[in-house]
Amino acid sequence: MAKQLLKDMVKVKHINKKIIEKPRENIKEKEKPIFQNEERVIFEVRKTATNENKKGSKYMLWFVALVSVIFCFFAFSFLFSKAEVVVNQKTKSVVLNENLSASKDTSADTLPFDLVVIEGSESTTVQTLGEKNVSVKATGVAVIYNAFSSSSQALDIDTRLEGSNGKIYKTLTRTIVPGMSKSGVPGSVEVKIYGSAAGVEYNSGPLDFKIFGFKGTPKYAKIYGRSKGEITGGFVGSVPDVSGADNVSAVNDLKTALQAKLLSQATNQIPAGFVLFKDAVFLDTNDANNLPNITSTLDKGTSATVLSLNATLYGILFNEKKLTQKVAQDNIDKYDGSDVYIPNIRDLAFTLTNKDNISFNNLQTINFNLSGPAKIVWKLDTNKFVADLLGKSKGDFTKILSEYPNIDSATLTISPIWKTFIPDKAKNIKMTINYAK
Repeated sequence: MAKQLLKDMVKVKHINKKIIEKPRENIKEKEKPIFQNEERVIFEVRKTATNENKKGSKYMLWFVALVSVIFCFFAFSFLFSKAEVVVNQKTKSVVLNENLSASKDTSADTLPFDLVVIEGSESTTVQTLGEKNVSVKATGVAVIYNAFSSSSQALDIDTRLEGSNGKIYKTLTRTIVPGMSKSGVPGSVEVKIYGSAAGVEYNSGPLDFKIFGFKGTPKYAKIYGRSKGEITGGFVGSVPDVSGADNVSAVNDLKTALQAKLLSQATNQIPAGFVLFKDAVFLDTNDANNLPNITSTLDKGTSATVLSLNATLYGILFNEKKLTQKVAQDNIDKYDGSDVYIPNIRDLAFTLTNKDNISFNNLQTINFNLSGPAKIVWKLDTNKFVADLLGKSKGDFTKILSEYPNIDSATLTISPIWKTFIPDKAKNIKMTINYAK
């Protein structure tokens, strides 16, 4: 009996094993018992490490994932760090009432200006009262020279001038011809002239003149004249008869339409960086002889005439930067020549002094007034400012601002919020400039 008991005993090590007993009829084909006899079968079931460590492994995976997420968050936040700088520009409000001078000579030490000149024509149809016979004398302008002496020479009204075409013309006004200069340059003066009789035969191209009254004296060869441009307008015959009121209304409409058309053309030709004030545009509707440059063509079939107005538009242009700096120099104490601009500069009132006595054909200097409220704004070199900020500590921002007197105030925002340094790449800095409107 004891011997049989010993046979039934098996030494089992404590190595995470479980001993189970099954009836023989429930044994599966692949199961391997560690002990069996006629009555019973004993199996060993091992507790695998995965069963006990499965829970611990799961916690470890979550911990690694959390650390990875935190690492990626910080890595991406540093990789995609941004900064935004909002700048308020320095400004000064002024009320202008500036009397200024400008010269067409760019080498002169004054404010420069230039002229835009555009010619054009406009036509309209006007009902007529029929025809009327007219006699019109040709007119023009002559330059009279005095090479006789240093003393001036007076010419009375209607002084006769003998043209090189054999026709006689007369001066329209009394004229004083200056004497020669000390260097021997003849004195000269312009005077309006007209044909001594009506008719197209007095119309002519440029002519030379002798003073008819000086014939037979030394002055005849020394005091002489030349026409300035053509002599035109001479006519004898029938012309359309238009009532005075209709004629005035038609001419005014033509001037308005022609100025608008030419101004549009002039505006399209203005180069960048130049200013054309709306009050610095002038329409000259007179011809070379200072007569209304209007022609009419009679349409006998409709009892109407076509009035055509030829005109020249003159626009005074200013370099915007130079004009702005001149205004700043006159209105800012201790102005250091900084780059400034005036947002509403084109809205200022421009007044040309003595415009009725100005000849745009030979305009070299002008005097004018600029008036109205304006705001002078300092410009900022944003590229340089951004370059100075790259990679700097947030604490250095105030110090950097102090180096830019053209900035009134500015704010800096860095993201993520725990970053204390400005990004070291310009593309990661957003700059917003609050310029005055």
